[in-house]
Amino acid sequence: MEILETHRALLSRLLPDVTPSGFTVRQGQFHHVVIGSDRVVCLPRTEAAAARLPERAAVLRVVAGLDLGFHTPEPLLEGGAPGTDEPPFLVLSRVPGAPLEADVLEDAEVAEAVAAQYATLLTGLARAGADEEVRAALPRTPEGRWRQFAAGVHAELFVLMSHSGRQRAERELAALDSLPHVAGAVVHGDLGAENVLWESTDGLPWLSGVVDWDEVTIGDPAEDLAAVGAGYGKDFLRRVLALGGWSGNEMSTRIATIRSTFALQQALSAYRDRDEVELADGLAGYR
Repeated sequence: MEILETHRALLSRLLPDVTPSGFTVRQGQFHHVVIGSDRVVCLPRTEAAAARLPERAAVLRVVAGLDLGFHTPEPLLEGGAPGTDEPPFLVLSRVPGAPLEADVLEDAEVAEAVAAQYATLLTGLARAGADEEVRAALPRTPEGRWRQFAAGVHAELFVLMSHSGRQRAERELAALDSLPHVAGAVVHGDLGAENVLWESTDGLPWLSGVVDWDEVTIGDPAEDLAAVGAGYGKDFLRRVLALGGWSGNEMSTRIATIRSTFALQQALSAYRDRDEVELADGLAGYR
């Protein structure tokens, strides 16, 4: 990848135990992530993402202190301060494990074990969100967040949509008017399957860690549950809801409403970060 050629000297210094030919690169919404044996290097994809690196490091330190029962990335080194020749970067500890393969949940025993661990994960985040020290240290979802989001989509994205795309977006945004303001849990904010890592114990997946906490807030757990449903489907989500004690029409409605806005959320963040690739992907169904 071009990112490896551009930053070869820096990466060789930060990941000395890996030869350049052995670098593994993953692209997230905000960063390129170069993976070594025990650490990873985050390289911002945009200037806006670079400006958020110090805040990201501070939040990760808070998350690392929550004792959630699984690994989270810990900041090890920051670089690229203004006035230096180095590009902005953040070095994090590497979280062991890998995302689940798409077909593993076809086994009923595996699906049950994974659903139970997701319920435990989300219950732990809800418990952490009740701690006043945690609430003071993490950003809180502002009241009126969805109203502000809808206004941003109208003002910034509608001009980029087709007529039918705007009609679709209007329906999805109108549903947000019924969402209550909920700010009681630690919410990861991007709990897609690629950000939840697993190892194997006695033939069953064991939750090892969760990465990519860029959007963590004190907010509505329905956001994380919506991401679980998007990653694994409605049947798996129903099992997680039952195990966690969240079954009920009100929670299900919040989940469905939030999930319908995922593409618009991606597109609006990308537009503001001037990330053309993520913007095009987010707006694909609206053009």
